Amino acid sequence: MGEMLKTPEWLNYHHLRIFWMIARHGSMTRAAGVLNVSPSTLSEQLGELEEWLGQPLFERRGRALHLTEAGQVALQHAETIFETGRELMTSFRSSNTGEQRVLRLGAVGPLSKNLQFDFIQPLLAVDRTRVVVVAGALDELARQLQEHRLDLVLSNIPLRADQERNVFNHLLGEVPVFLVGGRPLKAARPRFPLFLRGRPLFLPSHQSHVRQDFELLLAKAGVEPEVRAEVDDMALLRLLALSGEGLALVSKIVVERELESRQIKFMMRVPGLAERFYALTARKRFENVWLGEVVEAFRARLQVLGSRGAR
Repeated sequence: MGEMLKTPEWLNYHHLRIFWMIARHGSMTRAAGVLNVSPSTLSEQLGELEEWLGQPLFERRGRALHLTEAGQVALQHAETIFETGRELMTSFRSSNTGEQRVLRLGAVGPLSKNLQFDFIQPLLAVDRTRVVVVAGALDELARQLQEHRLDLVLSNIPLRADQERNVFNHLLGEVPVFLVGGRPLKAARPRFPLFLRGRPLFLPSHQSHVRQDFELLLAKAGVEPEVRAEVDDMALLRLLALSGEGLALVSKIVVERELESRQIKFMMRVPGLAERFYALTARKRFENVWLGEVVEAFRARLQVLGSRGAR
């Protein structure tokens, strides 16, 4: 055997890259064409890697190659290794040549646009920085994280451990939840939640933890809500609140600008209710120092927002 096999503590990254290319292209022939080598050379080097690992990484079904269970594990590690290498090169090249830094940000569809803007705004003032925002469902964004097509996902829903083992939830903070409306209430000091009987409500969908917790509070008090609309889009929920036709259940960050402009005429904090926000990453720690700084600044922003009382 070659020197590689005599020193099992050392991984031949050249052979790992060959495996990675075969897995990405799904074919020995296509990978060989991209690498400009013969398929027999790739096959030989793949065989050396499999012998070193002690596991077959592919199985052939007809003419197609399919990853074995060991191959899927190896591919996840390979993706992480080569993504780290790309980040290393990008970091040095950006500092040395003034290249543009790109943050690839995912945002769960129903997430407040105000929150997304507050996260992005400080980056806009930084030279040579470009932000790419992709909206979508949580499971699809988590998959893009694993494939290293996104750097971070903003979400108001944590990803369960049994959904994606290689995606990690980082709590950013929590913001109080309010009932808000475009018209003032006649009662000076309405009693929560009894004053909601017979009052039109605009609520987020049942996918929201805030909606579930809110209905639990009403159920304990024996109050049946009169739900006129339930929507995922926070911008639409804000417009419904401003219509004056009912009260909307929103976190404070959704209507922060309307509060400042005094468009909101009624506001009551829902006791014990808060909306949490998370940053999802493909690693436990923010190995990208710049990204870690962005997240910490946003955490501080949410802490300030959460500590302010009702108007």
